[in-house]
Amino acid sequence: MEGIVFVISGPAGVGKTTLCNRLLSEFSSRLRRVVTATTRKPRIGEMDGVDYHFLPKETFLAQVKQGSFVEYEVVHQNLYGTQKDALLVFSGDSRTNDLLLNIDVNGASSLKNFAENNTFLRGAVYSVFVLPSSIEELRDRLVQRGSDDLAEIEKRLKTAEREIEKKEQFDFVLPSQGKDADYQRLRDYYLSCSSNPIEGSKG
Repeated sequence: MEGIVFVISGPAGVGKTTLCNRLLSEFSSRLRRVVTATTRKPRIGEMDGVDYHFLPKETFLAQVKQGSFVEYEVVHQNLYGTQKDALLVFSGDSRTNDLLLNIDVNGASSLKNFAENNTFLRGAVYSVFVLPSSIEELRDRLVQRGSDDLAEIEKRLKTAEREIEKKEQFDFVLPSQGKDADYQRLRDYYLSCSSNPIEGSKG
């Protein structure tokens, strides 16, 4: 694969989706999003096939049994995963596109392992961990998001603490310092990894 697979991970509420959307907007001519699957219900404004492939739990588990997933994890009682077809559909591409994935911490590790045993992906995966400035700041973000009750938020924060312990498994750790600063450093790292020419981006 000539392009790269750029993986962004980190605790819930740290701003991964915003960072991904900005990258996709700026580098629309060279970066393509890999849409992952989940059994959770869509949030307001989310669209099936755009934000996620929203699957019934029975369908998701049937695909797991069929070996359809590169990786999958149980996160906050919902299943999340990356389907093989979602990645390998690009193997016959013009070889000029980078791929972007927004997945959980364990999923990023599983994807790295899968890539090492796949000739199309080997050596092409670069992973980023977005590190919140503090658990308190992360709690504030989750409260402001308004999509979870307080009990769910506390559960997510416990998960975040465990995820932060795994940050050194990633190629690049991005300590959060604010939306614009985070994006600039993420952008710089992406460009340092990508072999695609800068021409065609909006930047």
